[in-house]
Amino acid sequence: MRALRRKSRRGPARLALLAALAACATAKPKAEPVQTMVFPPVTIHAGSPADLALAQLNEDELLAKGKAAFASADYELAARSFDRGVDAFPEGHLHAEMAYDSGLAHLQLHQWSKALERFEPLANPAAGQGDALDAAMQAATCRYFLEDYEGAAKILSVVAARTDLPPEQRIGARVDLAVCEVEQGKLTEAEHDLRLSVQGWDRASDEERLPEEIAGKAEFFLGEIYRAYFSAVKLDPSSGDLDGLGKELEQKAEELLSAQGHYLRAIRSGSGHWATAAGFRIGSLYEEMYDALVSAPLPPKLDAEQQAIYREELRKRVRVLVTKAINVYDETLAAADRIGEDNPFVSQTKQSLARLKSLLLEPAAGGAPPAPPHPAAPGGAAEGAPAPRAAKAQPVPLSGQAKASSAPLPGDPAGVSP
Repeated sequence: MRALRRKSRRGPARLALLAALAACATAKPKAEPVQTMVFPPVTIHAGSPADLALAQLNEDELLAKGKAAFASADYELAARSFDRGVDAFPEGHLHAEMAYDSGLAHLQLHQWSKALERFEPLANPAAGQGDALDAAMQAATCRYFLEDYEGAAKILSVVAARTDLPPEQRIGARVDLAVCEVEQGKLTEAEHDLRLSVQGWDRASDEERLPEEIAGKAEFFLGEIYRAYFSAVKLDPSSGDLDGLGKELEQKAEELLSAQGHYLRAIRSGSGHWATAAGFRIGSLYEEMYDALVSAPLPPKLDAEQQAIYREELRKRVRVLVTKAINVYDETLAAADRIGEDNPFVSQTKQSLARLKSLLLEPAAGGAPPAPPHPAAPGGAAEGAPAPRAAKAQPVPLSGQAKASSAPLPGDPAGVSP
């Protein structure tokens, strides 16, 4: 009985425990608050029809399309085709070729930074051959146009020092190195490298035919160096030092003749581009001498009669200089027309010729010599000219070689083909 009572007392307790457990099993968990995240709208552009069409092409098709566009001078389409191939197929078997061709297309478009981005990973100036060496030269060209003359010079000095390359490539690289040195104002170093280049070209040309552009470019920039020296000599009759003025005139004339001598050798080199550039420069030397004489202040302590005599003598000398410049400009244009050369130097020559002819036809009133021409691009420095440098009319291209050297105008990518 006692055991039965104990069992009956435990019964209600067990029922209460089972009820509590059942309640826990069926209770719903407390709901967490709902979080809502709102993002800004995203617009997806499908791209132009041309880009959509390129996206459907495989690696080989993109290369073929880019080459066809390049051959037809559609450099925008060529660049897009090659860029698509480079970006979409980074491990493809045509990746290096399309990267190089992309650089050439951007070069044609004067997109120097984009071209440099393509060429530099391929470049090997120290030991490269073929496209690796071409890419190094093209990278130097891009850096030159980006006015990173020091960066371009580093590449070119490595190529110029190689002994495993043929003379055309080594000498061409040294000439371009000198151009970068000229741009940096290192005229002594530039003259040294240019003279070494001319000597090397003379020796090598006895054994094989070398491009005339190399010698023409070297002589042209030697002329540019002496033109800088010529421009640096200032004439000041107002000082009253006649002996000093005579020495200044003599020095200025000597620098003019030195520059003219190198320009004449550039003309005789046989390169149409550098011949027309040099012809323009010779005319500009006489034009600048005219400017220096006309702009110089009068000598001191001259009375009215003496000033009139001085101006009359100056007029005679000025007329001789203007006449010489006109003759040189005429001959330059005739030569350009004869060989079919048309470049920015030809355009500048035409402008300078028209200005000088107007000076002869319209003498200044009161017996005063004609006023000097207004400063303009033709009177300034060409690309690569020594400091002081005016606005550049056209970039002077670095010569490069192999594919790059096929450009009809050195430095102008026209004619380069992938």
